[in-house]
Amino acid sequence: MKPEVTLNTTRDVIEAGKAYVMSTYAQLPVVLTGGRGCEVYDMDGNTYLDFVAGIAVNALGYGDEELKAEILKIMEGGLTHCSNLYWSRPAVEAASLIARLSGLEKTFFCNSGAEANEAALKLARKFGSRTGRSRIISMEQSFHGRTYGAVTATGQPKYHAGFSPMVPDIVYARFNSLESVEELIDENTCAVITEPIQGEGGIIPAKEEFLKGLRKLCDDHDLLLIFDEVQCGMGRTGRPFAFQQYQAVPDVMTLAKGLGAGIPIGAMAAGSRAADVLSPGDHASTFGGSLIAAAAASVVLRRLSEGSLLSSVEKTGALLRELLLDLQKEFPVITDVRGMGLMQGIELSCEASPVVKASMEKGLLLVQAGVKVIRFVPPLTVTEGEIMKGAEILRSAFAETVPS
Repeated sequence: MKPEVTLNTTRDVIEAGKAYVMSTYAQLPVVLTGGRGCEVYDMDGNTYLDFVAGIAVNALGYGDEELKAEILKIMEGGLTHCSNLYWSRPAVEAASLIARLSGLEKTFFCNSGAEANEAALKLARKFGSRTGRSRIISMEQSFHGRTYGAVTATGQPKYHAGFSPMVPDIVYARFNSLESVEELIDENTCAVITEPIQGEGGIIPAKEEFLKGLRKLCDDHDLLLIFDEVQCGMGRTGRPFAFQQYQAVPDVMTLAKGLGAGIPIGAMAAGSRAADVLSPGDHASTFGGSLIAAAAASVVLRRLSEGSLLSSVEKTGALLRELLLDLQKEFPVITDVRGMGLMQGIELSCEASPVVKASMEKGLLLVQAGVKVIRFVPPLTVTEGEIMKGAEILRSAFAETVPS
């Protein structure tokens, strides 16, 4: 029997983690223990301004009182899980709010973005099975998750390495190239899946004509159009869902990350062409739409429907972009600034990791999206003052690590 673990210091936790936790992440030497607003604290008493938000997950920041109250209400009721054998008020409320905000009709709940995309891929295959079609077109440089279907749909070979064979009949077009998609459509095609804004691929927004063109192609060829809004949805662009910035409505939309404000939940919402494709027994998720997760989702969705949070995202997102453009003028190593709302990215002509590390040492948490891109996905509740403070820390990190 191995000795009992002592976890009293940062070093204790890191050493035990290396011994007992599978090394699937390259973790930074920090142990976070709490947070308030848009700040988080570590085990050594350091405070950080958080522009990562659990990678676009903690939409309401930390210590949100409404979120806390809803979760405690479920806990106090004593029923934390009832399975989908029975109806659940929180899940029905969350589904109705998604329908109200998106215009789509019905929702399937699961636990993560990968599961939501897996559900969407299965729905697309079931839709295509009516006429013997199974091919799904995804995009190069996309990211859809780590399960076999989702990772196959991910158009980045590095995520496939060592896991072949991949799921068959998934092919890749060039993002923002309608011609590339059209060339891949044949009599076996049933669906197209894309992110309105590529996240892990480098914070690359779709062009409006691209998404509108995809909508027309799918209508013309009887294909399902699937938008993966796991990272770019839930108010991050300043609208409830990113597709609303483009006026191109999908048949299927996948959600997760910010949907539960830190509580694991995923969702697949479908419009009229796809809402009733799946029947009982076709797909399921034991914990999908659990009472706690659905209650958390309802809090986020209600906040988005009220409007003030979205107005704030528009203001803080515009300020963030303005300050990043100012940094670009000062540091030519920044070759591009792109994104939408509070989902922004800067591309560098060098590796981004030294800047991310220096920023953390100065009290700002950032996350990369590839080797040369730094992404900014703070809580939607971030203030203009915090945006300015973060930009100043970032400027200092650039001054320390790269030539001006």
